[in-house]
Amino acid sequence: MTFHTATPPRPDQTDIANKPLILATDLDGTFLGGSEAERKSFYEWIESQRNQVGLIFVTGRDPGFISDLTKKRGVPRPDYVVADVGTTVAKMGEDHLLSPMVNLEAPIEAAWGDASSRVFPMLHHARGLKLQSSGFRYRMSYDLDPADFDDSVIAKLEEMGLDVLISDNRFFDVLPKGVSKGPTLTRLVDHLGLDHARVLTAGDTLNDLSMLTAGFRAVAVGKSEPALIEQLGGHDSAYLARQEGVAGIAEAILHYGFLNK
Repeated sequence: MTFHTATPPRPDQTDIANKPLILATDLDGTFLGGSEAERKSFYEWIESQRNQVGLIFVTGRDPGFISDLTKKRGVPRPDYVVADVGTTVAKMGEDHLLSPMVNLEAPIEAAWGDASSRVFPMLHHARGLKLQSSGFRYRMSYDLDPADFDDSVIAKLEEMGLDVLISDNRFFDVLPKGVSKGPTLTRLVDHLGLDHARVLTAGDTLNDLSMLTAGFRAVAVGKSEPALIEQLGGHDSAYLARQEGVAGIAEAILHYGFLNK
């Protein structure tokens, strides 16, 4: 877990508020998806349009991964980050370190409470689940083997007042009740005073569903998880792109007419 210890951003720091497009995007399979040439071209376009485009990463990845990604791997630096499947909210500085937004994280911390101490022993020997090594603060995450998984644990976790999220048929997340990518992104957008009509959400798996149906314009990029596409069937606000990864995001930007070219 990598966090900057500087003073958290003030509520009035709305440096992206007046930009025509605020891209709130998942990473794996979405902002990190597509061919190498497509990623290079799209990232260069993002950097050339910083006065027009705000960037928020909304991901299951942890802060350390994101800092490394933007500092060492040529990925554009986001303005803000919603990480750990919606349980971390932070602003990224020019030093590529994250400053947690304490006032936005406080309700998440309260909703999680001492859940780690209760979830760990219950799932320690659960079939088809292997605990991930990252030390998450307000979630517990497992690799899922669907062939061996005993889904009776889901009801037990829900009885404990927790949410369960399965995505890509291989990831199993235990989250605070009511906390996921969509609700946390919405709280961040409202906190910053951003116009919802300027926000484009992008994703490709079931853990992106809550942000793709949160009331913003949305895109499921090409080759998204079939279960996600099925769930988006009745949502007119979600555009289903033909192209994969960043090319699908670019396709949606033109589809919605955010920018002229």
